[in-house]
Amino acid sequence: MAARWLIPLLLLGLAWCQELIDQLLFQGRWNLPMGPGLPLWSVLTAPFSHAGFGHLLSNSLVFLPLSWLVVTRGIKDYFAVWLGVMITAVPIALIWPSASHGLSGVVYGLLGYLLLIGWLERRLAPVALGAITLWLYGTALFALIPGVSPAGVSWVGHTGGFAGGMLTAVAMQRDSGDS
Repeated sequence: MAARWLIPLLLLGLAWCQELIDQLLFQGRWNLPMGPGLPLWSVLTAPFSHAGFGHLLSNSLVFLPLSWLVVTRGIKDYFAVWLGVMITAVPIALIWPSASHGLSGVVYGLLGYLLLIGWLERRLAPVALGAITLWLYGTALFALIPGVSPAGVSWVGHTGGFAGGMLTAVAMQRDSGDS
């Protein structure tokens, strides 16, 4: 089961490889965003594409800890959050007028999942996990408010990811309640 701890590192490694190739071979022009007029499969590539190393580093520093917190619950939960974020990204990619990319949608999905699952399950460990998450990353919730994020930052992508994480928490709680 130690391999499950490596999965977030491998996914993050994909993003770093894409950015290295982008910067070294394409001078920062090889972006893989999702958005209007782009293929729907770009919802799958957008999390691995960033607007430079600064963008990727800032996402990486939050992505890994939140990923590992979700992985403590299980790899099924982790991939379910990714799926939930991808599902909520589809309408954003189809309707929202500007393209976006980066791991922040997934980051907000992980955050939404961790904040809600404890409340839904009402068990000590998940509640504690949610409380720790809120304490460490609660200020990030302000970026869900339109106009608070800086220009060029997709607050709708953050909000969509957060909603995807929360929907995943509801689905996973129901799934565990059925077992």
